[in-house]
Amino acid sequence: MKILIRGGRVIDPARQFDETCDVALAAGRVLAVRNIPEGFSPNRVIDAAGCIVAPGLVDLAVRLREPGHEHEGMLESEMAAAVAGGVTSVVCPPDTEPVLDEPGLVDMLKFRAEKLHQARVFPLGALTRNLAGEELTEMAELTESGCIGFSQAEVPLQNTQVLQRALLYASTFGYPVWLRPQDYYLGKGVAASGALATRLGLPGVPTAAETIALHTIFELMRITGARVHICRISSAAGVALVRQARQEGLKLTCDVSINSLHLTDVDIGYFDSRMRLNPPLRQQRDRDALRAGLADGTIDALVSDHTPVDEDAKTLPFAEAEAGATGLELLLGLALKWGEEDGVGLMRALGVLTSEPARVLGSSLGTLQASAGQLLDGGVADVCIFDPKGAWRVEPARLRSQGRNTPFAGHELPASVRYTIVGGQVAYEAR
Repeated sequence: MKILIRGGRVIDPARQFDETCDVALAAGRVLAVRNIPEGFSPNRVIDAAGCIVAPGLVDLAVRLREPGHEHEGMLESEMAAAVAGGVTSVVCPPDTEPVLDEPGLVDMLKFRAEKLHQARVFPLGALTRNLAGEELTEMAELTESGCIGFSQAEVPLQNTQVLQRALLYASTFGYPVWLRPQDYYLGKGVAASGALATRLGLPGVPTAAETIALHTIFELMRITGARVHICRISSAAGVALVRQARQEGLKLTCDVSINSLHLTDVDIGYFDSRMRLNPPLRQQRDRDALRAGLADGTIDALVSDHTPVDEDAKTLPFAEAEAGATGLELLLGLALKWGEEDGVGLMRALGVLTSEPARVLGSSLGTLQASAGQLLDGGVADVCIFDPKGAWRVEPARLRSQGRNTPFAGHELPASVRYTIVGGQVAYEAR
């Protein structure tokens, strides 16, 4: 398939490129940006006038719910949601049932995903068997099966010695470890500690649950030399610690979720279970620090933290409701909304969805490393074309994800995706 994308505003944050021009795609690659070869004969011409042509979005936190939670999400529905949101690459954590701790399970997931010919799937393998925090997995075998790193997902490691051994082993072979900073004992609440949680009588999660875990992780990084990605930072104190650790030179990257970037604990209102999220929503000062950290590069990437939840699991009292929300189709709009509200500009708002998360993945991308999250001559043809003036209202019933619970229901978001191209093939086209 040869495609000519005509007349769009091409923005590539990786090289600070912003120009209205044509883009030619052929054989799954970007044939040319701007300087279209003479005699190029496309099979299809896409009129992108008035639209922005950007690299396909890279989302570092997406639960596809297979295997084990098919009642909450199927690969078909969640991959359809991904491309409808302009997302061409997703990283999925290992907390499936069974847990992704065996090469055969990883092979099965990748095979199923590839047959759909939609977004690319990059699985994280379990750091410990069954995420039980006792025995390390066979990281080498999981890497050969396609795992791009290792994680405990939402299950904190209680045993610091096991974490040290895991980081040391991973460091020896250059494997990245993805950790969400949460102390096992302090993190058992359902809302952020503070006046609102106290007033509602909800068990609180103090900021110390995050900062104690961060101090532990950073100290072990100093000992082992491991490379760690901090998943879904949520507090001002946490941002300050990450900033300090990066200045120190630790091999560290970090992301934040769309939920923490836009919402606070006040949004819980009167026990609104749509706001039952992990990490819990914190106070406004935390949200402000997260926004500033994302703007100045302390936080590398913005993620959807896509977690489809069955309707029955949300129609429960707040403390009993399952944590999670859909986010793939909202990621682009919420990133652009942040960029506009905080004045960081379109380039940075797109950068935290494209080139920056691709940089986090780095060598884990293999042959895609040189061009993922970018629009380069000869690079992979993963493209998102969206209308920046196509504002739309979030209506859960119209979302493609099987899990339609979202704290942003009724919100108006900027930018609607018109086309998503993966590997040179049109995976999504707005009707």
